[in-house]
Amino acid sequence: MAKGDKLRKEAWLKKRNSLKRKTAFRGKPFRRILIVCEGEKTEPNYFQRFRVTSAVIEIVGKGYNTLSLVKEAVRLKELARANDEPYDQVWCVFDRDSFPNHNVDNAWHLARKMKLKTALSNEAFELWFLLHFDYINSAHTRQEYQDMLSDRLGHKYEKNDARIYEKLLQRQKQAIENAGKLMSQYTHRQPSQDNPCTEVHELVMELNRQK
Repeated sequence: MAKGDKLRKEAWLKKRNSLKRKTAFRGKPFRRILIVCEGEKTEPNYFQRFRVTSAVIEIVGKGYNTLSLVKEAVRLKELARANDEPYDQVWCVFDRDSFPNHNVDNAWHLARKMKLKTALSNEAFELWFLLHFDYINSAHTRQEYQDMLSDRLGHKYEKNDARIYEKLLQRQKQAIENAGKLMSQYTHRQPSQDNPCTEVHELVMELNRQK
């Protein structure tokens, strides 16, 4: 094993040992959920604001995209299992953006093959934010989503806004309904072509169940 790989593994083991599986009421262990995000700030900032009390949630922003993100999530899942600290769920959060169709579709199918869950957005994560205000069923660019959000928020939308969760919370139920309605129109999923579409509401509902 190369020295760099050894050091990374030692750091990982140290972190794992500091997060020994907590015990909930009646002696039941907390569920452990890993969320691996494409974005390094926007998505982690949002998911970190959920007040989860019955699960241990780990959120990492890797800066990877599509297939490389899913492969990293698989690596982290297998490493945790090897260290006898398996995750109950592993989620991959990534966007369609302008990546080649086969990259997006292959990543989505690989995640399912490896028993991972996906929170894919086509075109961008900001679609989930926008669904808090309106049912959007026409395709837009990332910049258009950001401009539309600025209009509805009443101020310029900032990607790394640490308080976006609180700003949208009262409208979350509406966003979940809109996202579910949007997804239902795609009876045969082809993630690279399902535009607009987001699976983020499925992760949000899971985190809400852990409150």
